[in-house]
Amino acid sequence: MSKIARLLLIAVFLTVAIGPVAAQGPVEIVFWHMEQPPHRVARVQELLDEFNAAHPDIVVRQEPQNWGEIYTKAPAAVAAGNAPDMLFAIPDFTPIIRAVGAVQPVDDFVAEMNEAHGFFPAAIEPYSYEDHVWAVPLWNMAHSLWYRKSVFAEAGVEPPTTWDEWLAAVQTLTTDTQYGIGLPANRHLYTDQTTYDFMINAGASEIYNPDGTLRFNNEATVAAFDFYKQLYQYSPPDSPNWTWGEAEACFASRTCASILQFTVITTYDTQAEGDPEDLGVMAIPHAADVEQSGTIAYVNGVMVLTDDPAKQEAIYTFLRFLLEPENYGRFLNMEPGLFLPVTESGSQAASYWEDPMVVKYKSQIEVMLENSRNGMLFGFTGGNIFPSIAQISAQNLLAQTLQKVVIDNMDPAEAVAEGQALMEEAIED
Repeated sequence: MSKIARLLLIAVFLTVAIGPVAAQGPVEIVFWHMEQPPHRVARVQELLDEFNAAHPDIVVRQEPQNWGEIYTKAPAAVAAGNAPDMLFAIPDFTPIIRAVGAVQPVDDFVAEMNEAHGFFPAAIEPYSYEDHVWAVPLWNMAHSLWYRKSVFAEAGVEPPTTWDEWLAAVQTLTTDTQYGIGLPANRHLYTDQTTYDFMINAGASEIYNPDGTLRFNNEATVAAFDFYKQLYQYSPPDSPNWTWGEAEACFASRTCASILQFTVITTYDTQAEGDPEDLGVMAIPHAADVEQSGTIAYVNGVMVLTDDPAKQEAIYTFLRFLLEPENYGRFLNMEPGLFLPVTESGSQAASYWEDPMVVKYKSQIEVMLENSRNGMLFGFTGGNIFPSIAQISAQNLLAQTLQKVVIDNMDPAEAVAEGQALMEEAIED
C-alpha cells in the first residue's frame, strides 16, 4: 500500500471515529415552570448556572410560563410534539397531562429521593395513583389568615378561632377607610382556593364519595358558601376581579385588615412596613361543629414528559442536585416564606433557615409550616384520588358556584345544587 493510500485510510478512519463523537453534544433539557416573577426566575437561573457548569454533559434550560395559559398550552404542546422535557405541576394539573399520554412514572426516582431525604408522606400521596407516582414533589403551599397585630389590638379584636368570632372580628375591623377582610370572587384559581378553605372548615372537604360519585351538594358545603357570603360583604368592591396579587396589594396598603393567602411576607416587607413584630398569621377559623382548623395545601411537583432514557437520566441528575439540602433551601427561597419544604432534610437545611428573609420572619414561617400539616386539596382527600377533579379544577367550578352566591345573590343551596350539576357534566365529558 502506498504512503498516499495509507494516509487516505487513516483519514477515513479518523472521520469515522471522530465524526460521531463530534456530533454528540450535551444532553439538553427544557423545563417549564409557572414561577414568573423576575426574582424567582433569577434564583432558578442561579441554580441552573451552577448545575450546568458542574455538568458539562448536560444543559438544563428554563422557560417560564403562566398558570392562566398552561392548562391549554401544555396539552397543545404535547399534541404538537414540542412539549418540554419537564413540566412543573400541582396535583389536579397532572391528570390533564396524563390524559394526553405524556407523563412518565417516576416511582423508582421518588423512592431513591425518599431514602436520601425523607419525603413527608403527604407530599407523595397526591401524585400516587393507578399504581405509579406521577411527579417528583418539590414544595408545599398552604393558606393562612394574615393580619396586623396592631390593627387588631386597636380595634379590640382577638385573633378568631371560630366562625362566630371571625364574623364579629371582620365587622368590627370594617371602617370608613378599611375593609375587615379581602376575599376574591373572580372565576379564578385563587377563588377556588379560598372557597375550598371555607369548605374544609365547614366539614365539607370531601367533594367525592368513595365510589367516585360527587357529594358536593350537601349541608356542610351550603353552610360554607353561606358563610363566605356573610364575610364577603366586608370585602372591597373590586374583589370580583382579584387574583393573588390584588389581595396582597390590598393588605399591603392597609385597605384590607386581613386576607387569606399563602404568604404576604415579600409584599409586606418590600411594599409595607416590613415590621416582623406586627405581622400576624394564624390558622383559618372553623365552624363550631368542626374540631380543628384546616386549609387548602398544594404540593407542587415536577412531571417528566420525555421518554428518552438519556434525557430522563439527565433530569434525575438535575433533580438530585436540586434536592440536596445545600441547594434545596436556596431553591425554596426563590420566594422566601412561600414555598415550604417537603423533605425532612430540607426542613432542617441551613440553606433554608439562614436566608435573611426567613430569619426575619421565622415565627411566621413556623406558623405556616404548622398550618400546612392540616392541609388538604379537593379531589385528593380521605385516602382516595380522583383524577377527574382536573376537569372541575380546570373550569374553576368552585369559583363559578361561589360567584352565583356572592355576585348573583343566588340562594346558597340552589347554587351548590347547580354547582354539582356542572361538575357532573364536566367529569362526564
